[in-house]
Amino acid sequence: MERILVSACLMGRRVRYDGGAKTSSDAVLAAWRREGRLVPFCPEVEGGLAVPRPAAEIEGGLGGAAALAGDARVLTADGSDVTARFLAGARAALDAARARGVRLAVLKEGSPSCGALAVYDGTFSGRRVPGRGVTTALLERHGVRVFTEDHLDEAAAYLRTLEP
Repeated sequence: MERILVSACLMGRRVRYDGGAKTSSDAVLAAWRREGRLVPFCPEVEGGLAVPRPAAEIEGGLGGAAALAGDARVLTADGSDVTARFLAGARAALDAARARGVRLAVLKEGSPSCGALAVYDGTFSGRRVPGRGVTTALLERHGVRVFTEDHLDEAAAYLRTLEP
């Protein structure tokens, strides 16, 4: 059975920067949970960040690939550099995916770790720009296909291609 890495906040775990969750009630996730497919994971917590914690954004809105390459930092609004924690969390997510044979992930959109389509632009103004979070960029670099919580039908279709 294919296992699916999923953002822990989508499963109701209170791991977000503000101490909250973004619990999804989507039927696809609920079915996968019943089937025992889901591997809940929060790269920010696994990278050593506290709950709650200051919000963070990728410098210049450059995205996760730039952070992985050392061309951008992940900063809090007061300028604290939390890049090392985000990189550690991304590596931990990749390790967890490899350990369970994960080829598919459903991650929280907009997050500097988990965003798959957009991230905040680094100005803390609420503006999003196209891009991927640090964890998403690393997972995709290693062959894990990442979907957002808003694209679960596409994720389900992809899952069907992975299983006989």
